[in-house]
Amino acid sequence: QVQLQESGGGLVQAGGSLRLSCAASGSFASISAVGWYRQAPGKRRDLVATITGGGSTNYADSVKGRFTISRDNVKNTVYLQMNSLKPEDTAVYSCNADIRITYYSTTYYNYWGQGTQVTVSS
Repeated sequence: QVQLQESGGGLVQAGGSLRLSCAASGSFASISAVGWYRQAPGKRRDLVATITGGGSTNYADSVKGRFTISRDNVKNTVYLQMNSLKPEDTAVYSCNADIRITYYSTTYYNYWGQGTQVTVSS
């Protein structure tokens, strides 16, 4: 059973930093693209940042220059370093990944973590 587990959320003052982790566990062959999403109360879930299997990254305009996504393929973990946090960054942050279960198939399955709360106080 493949699982994604986020960690690192919490309460921080505006201007502060947090680093979120998204760790994949279970039996699988490889992880392709991974994305971080966030959803504030009463709002839709928005894409924050993505990283491909090859390490290419992409960011929402609202976080460019402040957030950095990275991955450690040995630890099967993707990170989201969040600097210069603003109150409007407050949301539940979730990771999403395309994972290939076996080396005998080219099919990737999509998984979600349960999310971690980030609260930025003004």
